[in-house]
Amino acid sequence: MSEQGKGSASASTAAPAPGSDTYKGWLFKWTNYLKGYQRRWFVLSNGLLSYYRTQAEMAHTCRGTINLATAHIDTEDACNIVLSSGGRTYHLKASTEVERQRWVTALELAKAKAIRMMNDQSDDSGDEEPTSQSDRSEIQGTLKILVSKLDDLSTCNDLIAKHGAALQRSLSELEGLKVPLEGGEKIKAVNERATLFRITSNAMINACRDFLDLAETHSRRWQRALQYEREQRTHLEETIEQLAKQHNSLERAWREAPTHVSSTPSAPTNNQGSGRVNKEEASDEDEDTEYFDAMEDSPAFITVTTSESTQHRRSQSNLSGASGGQASDWNQDDPMSPSCNDVSGKELQPRRQRRTRIPDKPNYSLNLWSIMKNCIGKELSKIPMPVNFNEPLSMLQRLSEDLEYHELLDKAARCESSLEQMCLVAAFSVSSYSTTVHRTAKPFNPLLGETYELDRLEEFGYRSLCEQVSHHPPAAAHHVISQRGWTLWQEITIASKFRGKYLSIMPLGAIHLQFHSSGNHYVWRKVTSTVHNIIVGKLWIDQSGDIEIVNHKTKETCQLKFSPYSYFSRDVPRKVTGVVADSGGQAHYILSGTWDDKIESSKIIQSSRGGSGSEGKQKTVYQTLSPKLLWKKYPLPENAENMYYFSALALTLNELEEDVALTDSRLRPDQRLMEDGRWDEANAEKQRLEEKQRAARRKREAEATDALDEGREYEGYQPLWFHQRRNSVTGETNFVYKGGYWEAKEQQDWSMCPDIY
Repeated sequence: MSEQGKGSASASTAAPAPGSDTYKGWLFKWTNYLKGYQRRWFVLSNGLLSYYRTQAEMAHTCRGTINLATAHIDTEDACNIVLSSGGRTYHLKASTEVERQRWVTALELAKAKAIRMMNDQSDDSGDEEPTSQSDRSEIQGTLKILVSKLDDLSTCNDLIAKHGAALQRSLSELEGLKVPLEGGEKIKAVNERATLFRITSNAMINACRDFLDLAETHSRRWQRALQYEREQRTHLEETIEQLAKQHNSLERAWREAPTHVSSTPSAPTNNQGSGRVNKEEASDEDEDTEYFDAMEDSPAFITVTTSESTQHRRSQSNLSGASGGQASDWNQDDPMSPSCNDVSGKELQPRRQRRTRIPDKPNYSLNLWSIMKNCIGKELSKIPMPVNFNEPLSMLQRLSEDLEYHELLDKAARCESSLEQMCLVAAFSVSSYSTTVHRTAKPFNPLLGETYELDRLEEFGYRSLCEQVSHHPPAAAHHVISQRGWTLWQEITIASKFRGKYLSIMPLGAIHLQFHSSGNHYVWRKVTSTVHNIIVGKLWIDQSGDIEIVNHKTKETCQLKFSPYSYFSRDVPRKVTGVVADSGGQAHYILSGTWDDKIESSKIIQSSRGGSGSEGKQKTVYQTLSPKLLWKKYPLPENAENMYYFSALALTLNELEEDVALTDSRLRPDQRLMEDGRWDEANAEKQRLEEKQRAARRKREAEATDALDEGREYEGYQPLWFHQRRNSVTGETNFVYKGGYWEAKEQQDWSMCPDIY
């Protein structure tokens, strides 16, 4: 496991000196490549190192334990500790080298003590699970025996001391008598032996007393540890029984009502809304679990919706959109009102007739494991994959799919309120994931210099251009400009890892959005996508993590949380919640919904501190107006399941168009062959293109070597339409559009384009 993948972390640890029996403190523990190091509370006691998420969990939930008696302790660098035992490995990181050394010292001492205890008890035998009462009786009986034996030893010690003193007096008297020289020497030798005997006897008695003290101390500790383990086992048995009951009830509910959550009505009645509220109120007694396993610093909140009749209805944040009532202080001309929020209307210009279907996906069988078993741990972009795992679109085209709900930005550009504008920007950031819910296939990795244009100027007022600006690591630059008042640009690097059971896709890079009239500049980053059941089972995709959207002009923020799917969670799947706050941190809007269906916003009219949740944190109770629909997903086209689950926009992305650049993804031959269903030819063409790209890279490397030998400066590969510039807002250096593409298209001058196909 590489340190590069782990990252770095730091924490402050407060713990007793390493010589004590128990050592506690905060360390950072490596979890996985999605979450990296996470702060955990570690407890070292009785030769066992246990860890918890918080100190409060020590009373009920242990997350893991490692036995130091059989553990190997290693130090990787100044702050890292590696513990391995029986196939289990903990990668830990301390805040400083001094703190690391304290832990290492404590672990080594605890390991030595644990080994001694194990050796001392290696011959012990008895019942594995004695009852608590019999165990206590046995310990107390043993202590009584030890005490009586110690009393006997003390009595013997007194007698030995008494008789020894008398013996020494007698020997001293004998020395005073006039005896031959030889007899005097013998008496002196006997006196010395008697003194040594007395000293040895006293040492034996002291050792026995120390042994009894240790036995009393450890017996009490063993008794507490044993009682704790019994309680943990009982708690675990009760939890398993409860989970089994929940599982059975879920199965019964599914059999009785298989179509219970088939669809969500666009305008639910008051009865439906109150029904959902009542269901939630019935589960409020365990509301802390609503936020269990959330990110440690994320705020938990509850919303209370105020209807027109001022009847307060309590619900969790994910149900705040249950009501369909109208807000009394938002008029119909507001950009976020239902009339302006009609996402079904794409207006102004008549649409060009574009294709509505592509050839059906062929049904080719493939042994997935034979290909994947040699790919575990490798960077996905470096693995030669057959087109069987692809969809007939490139990553550049997938980036362009983010614009499917561009009308959200058109509405946002007309907003006078920056907070309302933030709500629409947040909805747009969520909408880009709606096309991924069934899209488990991998897009084609773009070739270096590959471009893709999406020209919807006449229909929707925007033009989009993508270019692959780097191959290792793979990076794409994207620029969109709209005549309706906004510009969007991003540079995305895809980091992906195959881990046997799942595939993690981590987009790196920031997305920038600027509105022309107000100058509001928004920046955010994408969350992690995970494809599950890579080897066995049906593939499914999940989005998880947090998005922070920042308006760098007004300093307003939006915190969005994508909740990971959990079998035991009572939340709706693919849940997204968020809070829009001003520059002072005061919340103004609550966002709720799912990333595959819709997002709603509720205006906050009052907030207050509620009861304490998990870890002693208070939840904020927001009183809101009725929710407004910001965004709703378009239905998939007919027969989408046989067309790679493409949306209406995705079906048009690879449609041939005139006058595009020679490097456009539409002209890529292997992708075109795959779309036509000729997969064998597509695989052969894909290998040819990749080998051509490798040859071009070797040529550039040779040119760089020659330039170095000759003392010349070698510029290296430079993208055609983008160049690197430092962003004045974020301070980051990334690729931005330098212009010239649309002018070249108008003149039909593509002489500068490289030959990549």
